[in-house]
Amino acid sequence: MKTISAKIAVAVLAMGASIAPAIAGNVLYEEQWARQQETQIFTAPIAGIKNDFWFDYRGNILEAQEELASDLRRASDLEDTRDAWEEYGDELIDERRHYAKEMAERGYRLWSVTVE
Repeated sequence: MKTISAKIAVAVLAMGASIAPAIAGNVLYEEQWARQQETQIFTAPIAGIKNDFWFDYRGNILEAQEELASDLRRASDLEDTRDAWEEYGDELIDERRHYAKEMAERGYRLWSVTVE
């Protein structure tokens, strides 16, 4: 039993301190917030229009995801980890707003219906 626990401890240390809070069940607020922003990533172009704004949006989202992974690998403490997740969430919001604004300026708006 001790060898299994030791192997788990070594695996956790190998994964890096930046993800240790998530493994322990204590997910950072910044990560939870960023994950919520991920659920709002556009998976299809607004009005079905695949134009430069759509492709830029998708590329920028991929770039933000790659930057997050890089930042988390380089994080040396909890503050670095929090900053990485917060920056990622902010970038997702900025990209979503920019894409929606550009499409709205061209007459393609997002429509939403709220049912209560």
